[in-house]
Amino acid sequence: MKAVILAGGKGTRLRPYTKILPKPLMPIGDMPILEVLLRQMKLAGIHEAVLTVGHLAEFLRLFFQDGARLGMQISYSYEETPLGTAGPLTQVQGLESTFLVSNGDVLTTLRLRDLLDYHRANGAAATIAMHKRQVHIDLGVIELNGANEVHGYIEKPSYDFMVSMGIYVFEPRVLDYIPPRQRFDFPELVQRLLDAGERVVGFPFEGYWQDLGRADDYEQAILDFDRLREQFLPTVYQPAAAPAAPAQASRKARPIAKAKAGNGLAYPPG
Repeated sequence: MKAVILAGGKGTRLRPYTKILPKPLMPIGDMPILEVLLRQMKLAGIHEAVLTVGHLAEFLRLFFQDGARLGMQISYSYEETPLGTAGPLTQVQGLESTFLVSNGDVLTTLRLRDLLDYHRANGAAATIAMHKRQVHIDLGVIELNGANEVHGYIEKPSYDFMVSMGIYVFEPRVLDYIPPRQRFDFPELVQRLLDAGERVVGFPFEGYWQDLGRADDYEQAILDFDRLREQFLPTVYQPAAAPAAPAQASRKARPIAKAKAGNGLAYPPG
């Protein structure tokens, strides 16, 4: 199996660090965050990875080279102009069977083999690893109808959302939905798949996950890695309890995020 790692971003939210170092090379403990991810891929039985690179690409190539140090085969796909998150996949050669895609700055205890097994069991064109995140609104939220009449008021609600972890499993036919040599992002790809009647499922994961997009997230991840190192880098694969398979549902159905206010539950409008 082949993995594609998106490592070409400029990491603008982590400046000034990323002015001189690509974000996937930001150190977590005694190794870059991308090395943690590559070691997890190897544990899952993935021995070939393609890094899509652009910003400060030479540093990534100098550090990882051909992957021999990690017991993997690593190659590089260069973006002359930014192609978004999904666009770079059209430039990667050899994606002829099920493949994994991941952002290069994800720190998680997710067992990638569990994700791959789940994808295969559900017969999906695409599987998105997802994690629950809560967003707190520190204001009173007013619910209106079309005539600006108030029909609800929630004081400082918290909303639960299932968010993408930046890790995906795709079937090769997904590439047919990505326009070549154009900027194209994963939300656009998912919408095209749904419009075409393709099956897209989510893999719910309740363990540790951190996107290293902001400085405070990065600093917390450093502390967490030292504390939970054996969970991030186990020496032996141990499968987690498999999540329940998603039921076949109408494509018109959409998830509802719950808003918690006081002791009751409410739902946001729309």
